[in-house]
Amino acid sequence: MKQTIKLSLVAASVLALAACNQKAEEKPAELKLETEAQQQAYGIGASVGNFLQKDLEDKKSFGIELDQALLKRGFEDALAGSAQLDEAKIREVLTALDTSVREKQAEKVKLEAEQNKAEGEKYLAENAKKEGVLVTDSGLQYEVISEGEGKKPLDTDVVKVHYKGTLLDGTEFDSSYARNQPATFGLRQVIKGWTEGLQLMPVGSKFKFTIPAELGYGERNLGKIPANSTLIFEVELLEIQEEEKKAEAE
Repeated sequence: MKQTIKLSLVAASVLALAACNQKAEEKPAELKLETEAQQQAYGIGASVGNFLQKDLEDKKSFGIELDQALLKRGFEDALAGSAQLDEAKIREVLTALDTSVREKQAEKVKLEAEQNKAEGEKYLAENAKKEGVLVTDSGLQYEVISEGEGKKPLDTDVVKVHYKGTLLDGTEFDSSYARNQPATFGLRQVIKGWTEGLQLMPVGSKFKFTIPAELGYGERNLGKIPANSTLIFEVELLEIQEEEKKAEAE
């Protein structure tokens, strides 16, 4: 919280300094970035300005829009030694602002989670009716894109896979194809939908999994994967590495 308050104050100061003592009709001074010192000064301002822009946009997304005229006036008054709020009051109001932002953020996350759950349930109900879609007792839905002839892994095995994961709107949040590097992991180290689904796949197969939130990341908000997200994966099972795993353990 202290860091947020400090950065907010510095960012506000830089924004105000840029506008201070300039009239609307005045032509801006010519920008010179010839020396290292000039570039350093400009770089600091640009860095903090970028922070401020994102900070204000984030607050606005939560319904908190700050009066930039007052923001500038606060800087000018403080610079002149005539701030209308003392340091204790400034800390108080900025702490209250920080608390308000966190509360509104939590409300937004909760609302989005509820919407994601409802949309996921609707999608799963409709998807289950499609030809070729199979549903397990847990609610995992899968389609066989192509079926290999190898062994099926156990939940104690280590597997190598290629995969792509998307949200219901098609947003890709992860892909081993994009990294051009297959993933290797133990089946007990991944989400429940993967642990169950991969055991249905013979080596050499490619399946499509539609994973309910409770078999995925549940109510956790992971940024790229919002809370209560139904997930869609295309997965290729390249090999089972149980023999290598046993050899390493010996």
